[in-house]
Amino acid sequence: MLPKTPLLALLLAAASVAARGAGPNIVVILADDMGVGDVSHNGGKAPTPNLDRLAKEGMRFTDAHTSSSVCTPTRYALLTGRYNWRSPLKKGVLGGNSPSLISHGETILPKFLAASGYHSMVVGKWHLGLGWSKLDKPAEAVTGPTKGVGWSIDYTKRVKGGPVDLGFDEDFLFPASLDMAPYVYLRDDKVIEVPTVTKNFHPGRFGPAVKDMEPDQCLGDFAREARAFIKREAAREGPFFLYLPLTSPHTPIAPSKAWTGKSGIGKYGDFVMETDWVVGEVMAELDSHGIAGDTLLFFTTDNGCSPSAGIPALEKQGHFPCGKLRGHKADIYEGGHRVPFLVRWPGKIAGGTTSPRTICQTDIFVTCADAVERSVDAATAVDSVSILPTLRGEEQEERGATVHHSINGSFAIRKGPWKLCLCPGSGGWSDPKPEVAWKDAKLPRVQLFHLGDDPAETTNLQATHPGKVKELAAELGRLIRQGRSTPGPRQENHGKIPFRPELIELFPGLD
Repeated sequence: MLPKTPLLALLLAAASVAARGAGPNIVVILADDMGVGDVSHNGGKAPTPNLDRLAKEGMRFTDAHTSSSVCTPTRYALLTGRYNWRSPLKKGVLGGNSPSLISHGETILPKFLAASGYHSMVVGKWHLGLGWSKLDKPAEAVTGPTKGVGWSIDYTKRVKGGPVDLGFDEDFLFPASLDMAPYVYLRDDKVIEVPTVTKNFHPGRFGPAVKDMEPDQCLGDFAREARAFIKREAAREGPFFLYLPLTSPHTPIAPSKAWTGKSGIGKYGDFVMETDWVVGEVMAELDSHGIAGDTLLFFTTDNGCSPSAGIPALEKQGHFPCGKLRGHKADIYEGGHRVPFLVRWPGKIAGGTTSPRTICQTDIFVTCADAVERSVDAATAVDSVSILPTLRGEEQEERGATVHHSINGSFAIRKGPWKLCLCPGSGGWSDPKPEVAWKDAKLPRVQLFHLGDDPAETTNLQATHPGKVKELAAELGRLIRQGRSTPGPRQENHGKIPFRPELIELFPGLD
């Protein structure tokens, strides 16, 4: 072993700094069930001053989409850069007790960034499954009207397949949606306090809970943990990655006392305002350490507004959570997956700019890779397209086809202004609902919309443009079979896509 002479020590230190990389800090904030019309710069009635500030200091995308119109699959797509339906989960979402959806063979964004010296943390709602250890004999709830689900878990043992196993350095988590048991926090893949009582943060969803935990405290806890991580990282040489998936304004709609009554349009509006406050807390911490200019900050949401928010009542007050789009959370229509998307990087992105470019949240992965000047390998982020040139104000080719997915597994494919929905109804929770739509022989089996002329998807053009229907269906089949939507060698999907027989008959290329 060489002696550490002063010169050698300096060289080693320099090499260490180089290994840590010189890319920007990266922060991704993901709100939960928040529609494109919920932010005040898009006409929302609940003030969102911090998101308005992001829009003024960065770029706002008006045609941004989630991969799915519900929670779990969107999170999978964002972290992997891979369409959610390529995973084993072909419809629906995971529960609080579900096993991990992401396999150890997949590279998620923090794992990729680690090779460039990034230290990473996730704070907030995970909802991608955890490898819980089971008790030999189920425990009994101490109090409560029912045991609920989750009492067979051994909460004293570290989970497997959690964020730290998958590539994060640290985590502070709620396991799933805030209305799903168990009602506990984890730190670094281990439960902080073993649950001893039964609670329900949502009607009927009883399960293990920490005695003092209540849903209205979570945003404050997440803001505190996010600020503490940024403070620690500001004192450390090398860049950091913070993923902050919030539990709001998803149910339970539970603003804290400090925000109750602030919006003037009810608890949902108050919760939207408190969500905006968390964004402000992150920006304040960046400002306090003078690192805002060195930070690439994304804000977006996991799908459109949920009907649990009471959308008709909000609209009567002039607040349109999904704008004037058709549908909402869970749907294949635009209201299900077109979402707010803001990006700030002072000095790199011109403030107050707007882009009409069609983008998908899968694009965050390779955009970050571009920002740290690294390429992804052939099997990683196969559905991710960098938007860094657009962010820098440079000319960029339009994105190729973008694929959307609803809660029941229905598909849509978008290319330019054209969108083909491979189902006769919403594919989700709005009318016409899937079970009714497929039985209605009067409804065409597919829906074709020209979003440039008809952004509210009012007129189905499938009968007058059969060539466009065939073209888009063939393109969807190709993207599925290729296992990727970006250039590169063919990849494998996790299992076969379960298309309905009626669609296979119409479009044999889907099989």
